[in-house]
Amino acid sequence: MDFVTLINWALALLSIGFGALGWLRPEYTMRTLDLRDTGSTMGTSEIRAASGALFVVAGFGALLLGTPSAFAMLGFIWGGGALGRLTSLVLDGTTRLKWIFFTSEVAIAAIALGTNL
Repeated sequence: MDFVTLINWALALLSIGFGALGWLRPEYTMRTLDLRDTGSTMGTSEIRAASGALFVVAGFGALLLGTPSAFAMLGFIWGGGALGRLTSLVLDGTTRLKWIFFTSEVAIAAIALGTNL
C-alpha cells in the first residue's frame, strides 16, 4: 500500500469513526458539543444525520469507489464543516473547543484535498 492510499484510507476511516459516534451515540456528541434536545427529538435526529450517518456513508463511499475524486470529496465535506465553524467563530463568538474543531476540520480537508486534487 503506497503512502497516498494509506492517507486516504486513514481519512475515510476517521470520517467513519467520528460519524459513527454522531450516528450511534448522539447523546455523547451532543454533550461534547454542548447541545441539548428540548424534547422533540429533532436535535438528536439532526446529530444522527448531519454529524453522523452522513460522514459514515461518505467514508464508506470513498473506500468503495477508491478514486482520488471520491477521497477529495471527503475533503470538501470536512471543508464545509470548517466553513460553518468559521462562520460561527466570526458571528457567534469564539471558544477553545470551536477553535480545536475548526483546526481539525481544516487539517483533514487540506490533507484530503491536497493529496487527491
